[in-house]
Amino acid sequence: MGEKQILMIPGPTNIPPRVLQILGEPAVGHRTPGFSKVVKDVTEGLQRVYQTKNDLFILTSSGTGAMEAAVANFVNAGDKVLVMENGNFGERWVKLTTRYGANVEVISGPWGEQANPQALRERIEKDVHKEIKAVYVTHNETSTGVRNDIKALRDAMGDHPAIFIVDAISGMAVSPLPVDEWKLDVVVSGSQKAFMLPPGLAFISVSPKAWAVCEQVTTPSFYFNLKAARKSYEKFTTPYTPAASLILGLQESLKIIEEEGLENIYRRHDFYKKVVRTAVKALGLELLTNDEAASSAVTAIKKSANLDVQQLTKIMRDKHNVVIAGGQGKLKGEIFRIGHLGYVDVNDIIVTIAALERTLKELGWEFTLGQGVATVQELLVEGER
Repeated sequence: MGEKQILMIPGPTNIPPRVLQILGEPAVGHRTPGFSKVVKDVTEGLQRVYQTKNDLFILTSSGTGAMEAAVANFVNAGDKVLVMENGNFGERWVKLTTRYGANVEVISGPWGEQANPQALRERIEKDVHKEIKAVYVTHNETSTGVRNDIKALRDAMGDHPAIFIVDAISGMAVSPLPVDEWKLDVVVSGSQKAFMLPPGLAFISVSPKAWAVCEQVTTPSFYFNLKAARKSYEKFTTPYTPAASLILGLQESLKIIEEEGLENIYRRHDFYKKVVRTAVKALGLELLTNDEAASSAVTAIKKSANLDVQQLTKIMRDKHNVVIAGGQGKLKGEIFRIGHLGYVDVNDIIVTIAALERTLKELGWEFTLGQGVATVQELLVEGER
């Protein structure tokens, strides 16, 4: 029974049977009228999830590919850019923009706390000559379990002409992110998170303001060239061979998302956050983030003095067939993380907390067995009333 594994990491996530069935169907031609209809259909479905009328493109890559596209198409070497960094994926924006020769200024914040809108506002106000060309932020900082306040960060920009670029890879279809309403210029996401697919697709939206910047960029790009993507989409196709089977699977996953409805999806993920956080507290463990900053996609738990995080995640995986995540970057070995996004239900959470309890007992943690599971059950009963 070892193959019966519960995946509770912040990505890749579990895949619904309906989607798995589509993924297992025979290959299709990607330069056919039928597949062009699929590309048009899924692009429009993604626009509804993004809540945008902006152009949106499907890239065959991981989410990092879309992040690279969000640099290569909008930044010239020497351009001044700001990065709000409060975790491992904020650091990825720093690495990408630096690699493309930008003049990068980093506004760093503590890992486990939200990016500071006031710090951004103060820096923007000092830019009287409008030298800053782009601001890069992270919606859901997967490495720390923090949801940054994107609306407050965007509002801190005021009417500054810099474009506002968001990594929403693990936050899209988890927490509200109305792209047009909040005036977000470039937003990237990926298939292996709340879109409930394997890794291999990335999505990027581009506002008219961002297109105007793109027209002035001379940075060389080929595979991730969004002008090529825009030209191909005029015929509802892609400039290069797409992951056709994944796009067909995406069509089905978007149907599932629309059947549930975005507001219900947001509420469900918020409830999962509450359940996991409450259960973890009941076991006497300490959370990395406060409730206000907490992500609805993943919960980060601090290492306690007598707990070995690497050993804990190994026992969970190898003995109890529940896969959770360790820390990343400077938090490696300091936290463990439980993902609860996408195709997850309350039974998955109950099993995960039960497995965590057994693992903690094996590692000598002092608590009453069943405390966490009982807490989950109580919250579920309350929710059904």
